Amino acid sequence: MSYRWTVLAAGTGAQASFATIGIGLPAIAPAIRDALGLSLAQVGAILSSHWLGTLVTLVPWGFLTDRVGERLVLATGLGTCGVLLVVAAQADSFWELYALLFLSGAAGASVNAATGRAVMGWFEVSERGLALGIRQAAVPVGGLLGALILPFLTVSQAYASLGAFCLIAAVVGAVLIRDPAGTPLKADEVEWTVRDRRLWRLSAVSGFYVVAQMAILSFVVLYLHDERGLGKGEAAAVLGVVQVAAMILRVAAGRWSDTLRSRIAPLQRIGLAMTVAVVLATVLLNGPLVLLVPAFVVAGALSMAWNGIAFTAVAELAGRARAGAALSVQQTVLSLVAVGTPIAFAAVVSAGSWTLAYGLCALFPLAGWLTLRPLRER
Repeated sequence: MSYRWTVLAAGTGAQASFATIGIGLPAIAPAIRDALGLSLAQVGAILSSHWLGTLVTLVPWGFLTDRVGERLVLATGLGTCGVLLVVAAQADSFWELYALLFLSGAAGASVNAATGRAVMGWFEVSERGLALGIRQAAVPVGGLLGALILPFLTVSQAYASLGAFCLIAAVVGAVLIRDPAGTPLKADEVEWTVRDRRLWRLSAVSGFYVVAQMAILSFVVLYLHDERGLGKGEAAAVLGVVQVAAMILRVAAGRWSDTLRSRIAPLQRIGLAMTVAVVLATVLLNGPLVLLVPAFVVAGALSMAWNGIAFTAVAELAGRARAGAALSVQQTVLSLVAVGTPIAFAAVVSAGSWTLAYGLCALFPLAGWLTLRPLRER
């Protein structure tokens, strides 16, 4: 069973390569804006295009994973994503870049169900929270790599580097990931996957929680640079610190859920903590930077801490044979919200203020906490 750590490492690397696109690109949002002369709304659209592509194909990739296995799905999807990103390095217009990022997201979405199902199949329930927490820590790892590396590259070099990362991860995953069971998905199980109310409730919670995450990760660099006068590198460094803290919290939260033998209780507590942290950051938006920056770090880290536990809860609810389908449903809801949040947030800022936008975002984790209550009672 020691091979399970090899599978976990390969899955984590694959997830990190894909996450660097959506979570890492905000680190160079000012450069993307300047390179193509974009408005704030267009920047929001570019940052959400990757998520929109993911949204379209998550469910098909999930059901395909349950039928043909993780290796083929991962290698095909992530490899195609890498090629499209290399092509995106030559994009010279808003719509060309938007289309290529959309298609790369649609192809790379295969990594979500494939790596999640693979890791679940190799780990027992007593270690599953920790294992999937490590796998989900790949998202802030990808964001950290983006924050540390991308600001030192031109926009074209950034996209080419992201594509190379995905291609390498696709090859590694194809070589190392294998299926320990290979249980096919049956027709009646498909019907269960899309009709179980507990699955949709957990998916709704993920959607509520990701609003705060996207609002902070997508715009913290722009806010600190444009409104508070930090240099581009300094603002990107704040995002990098958020990713480091989030990486630690995701692993710790997964282990915490194993210790409690519960996924719902930790999810609820993180939701409340997230609400408090976003409110505090909102209050300090115009306050001293020595207070605002730590507040953003705490709020950003907490806004990412819940994901591994929610991922584990959905996978365990479904069971391994239909985990790909169930995870794809949850990730589709999450991506739908992730697509809309940057656009809606930018619109609120333009029509109102940064304070109004972040204040509204603080309400969504609270809504997620309330949505979880029936599951906690069961």
